[in-house]
Amino acid sequence: MIIITGAAGFIGSCMVAKLNEMGRGDLVLVDDFSKEAKRRNWEGKQYVDKIHRNDFFDWAEQNVHAIDFIIHLGARTDTTEFDYSVFEELNVAYTQRMWMFAAKHGIPLAYASSAATYGAGELGYVDDHKLPYRLHPLNPYGKSKNEIDKWVLKQHQQPPVWYAFKFFNVYGPNEYHKGRMASVILHAFHQIQETGQVKLFRSHRPDFEDGMQLRDFVYVKDVVRVIYWFMQHLPQSGIYNLGTGHADSFLTLALSTFKALHLEPNIMFVDIPEDIREKYQYYTQAEMAKMRAAGFKRPFYSLERGTHSYVTRYLKKNNIY
Repeated sequence: MIIITGAAGFIGSCMVAKLNEMGRGDLVLVDDFSKEAKRRNWEGKQYVDKIHRNDFFDWAEQNVHAIDFIIHLGARTDTTEFDYSVFEELNVAYTQRMWMFAAKHGIPLAYASSAATYGAGELGYVDDHKLPYRLHPLNPYGKSKNEIDKWVLKQHQQPPVWYAFKFFNVYGPNEYHKGRMASVILHAFHQIQETGQVKLFRSHRPDFEDGMQLRDFVYVKDVVRVIYWFMQHLPQSGIYNLGTGHADSFLTLALSTFKALHLEPNIMFVDIPEDIREKYQYYTQAEMAKMRAAGFKRPFYSLERGTHSYVTRYLKKNNIY
């Protein structure tokens, strides 16, 4: 069996869909399934059981010999939440417990880290194991992910293989429930449907023009394809960036969304909200040499192609993956 935590969420539910596509139905979904807003993400998927995250470890101790792999994607991901204690339980303590369980029983483990660990990018975006100790994330979410990465690197007892994936700006189907934390593509689509216009953040730095803030946008289908490849090929354990290796502007993203809808662009610039302005990243781009060296050679969706797929196959048709 394969365990997927966060299975009712965005990336987790897409991981379940990918595994189903590859013929795997022997899945155990772990999450808080009480949130009706997420129900569509697991309905119709193939799995053998779903378990509340608070009950998982009791269940797992009774079924440990049936577990082949753990994909730990469950986390609190709100980058606008500034109370660090909120992240300590779900992001830090829970992941530590998952690591210790996998190490104790010899189960391969993959877990979600984040590009938010890199802070403002002043030290670059290289997935070197020496770097986490020097990083200064801009928000408590990024701090929680970096604390886990640092903790993991100090552990002598380890799973047989383990992977920490630093997700960059992931977008795609099944994120409809994320509200403010959903991708800019989702927000742009709904703005266009409602007003015919897209609002982008104005730049508050002289070295960036409005709309030219840069992100490494990665389509969720590439994310789950990478994780599946690692499960199949089991390269060297470690922390790996998971982006495209190419940064695009928010302006390009907006233009791609209009193009996918066959509409003329109509863009308005607004101030970055005060509560996140000082913590806002103006540039991210994954250094992908480590993953390529590990053997993953397939190309990633370009932002324009990924946006077209997301808008035409999922958003316009109100579909999930």
